Amino acid sequence: MDNKPKKWSYIYLVFVFILMYAPIFYLIFYSFNKGDYMNAVEQENLAKTIVEVLSLRHYGDMFADTRLMEILVNTFIVALLSSVIATLIGTFGALGVYNTKRRGTKNLLLSLNNVLMVSPDVIIGASFLIFFTMIGMSLGFGSVVLSHIAFSIPIVVLMVLPRLNEMNPALIDAARDLGASNYQVLSRVVLPYAWPGILAGFFMAITYSLDDFAVTFFVTGNGFSTLSVEIYSRARQGIDLSINALSALMFLLSLLLVTIYYFISNYSMKSSKKKRGGAAGMVVHQ
Repeated sequence: MDNKPKKWSYIYLVFVFILMYAPIFYLIFYSFNKGDYMNAVEQENLAKTIVEVLSLRHYGDMFADTRLMEILVNTFIVALLSSVIATLIGTFGALGVYNTKRRGTKNLLLSLNNVLMVSPDVIIGASFLIFFTMIGMSLGFGSVVLSHIAFSIPIVVLMVLPRLNEMNPALIDAARDLGASNYQVLSRVVLPYAWPGILAGFFMAITYSLDDFAVTFFVTGNGFSTLSVEIYSRARQGIDLSINALSALMFLLSLLLVTIYYFISNYSMKSSKKKRGGAAGMVVHQ
């Protein structure tokens, strides 16, 4: 009897994963289609082998498209730049919330931070569009980067703050008793302890930046675009299987980022556990 709930939970998870990933694998499969349409494989002679039906032609077309490659580079530059800046600001923002003594003020800061997390992307994008128009800023690379930094900061704060809350205050007190300065406490005790959370915030920020469409759609100008906006624009003009190829590569890239984050996070957690006991003692020797 005890195994029945567990069995149904497994069935539910399998159903959810199929529902989530079936469209993605369908898209990836047709990115290898030799024809020009999504149903071209089904119309092929069944006597033909799978090698004769499938092709890498659309991947070649994708890499030969100079505009698409330029947009791909722009997307990665925006994602990396905004994620690094958002991680820096979000980390110090989390430190500010952590060091706030008054509970009411801390709850207010957390509430303001969470508002951006739960607000619809369309509202955020429209707000940025109005703001940039009011200050006379032209839409393009700068507006996209600033927008991505703004919506990534709350994500970093939420990733770093729980890690700081887990930290034993005795570590900081011990470091100060040993004569550590504020900078030494921050660089030798606090930041190393919070590093797994900082890393998680960075990878979450870069993932959100790569995936974002709604906010970016509002703040892109003429001559500048990102992959999400470009894919939407091309899809409206008609099915282009080079989009399938690009989407397949982006999906594989996302899997790669998740895998890298998993291994780095595990390594950081193990290292922090080993160094936790001696973190305060190391400060006084610097």
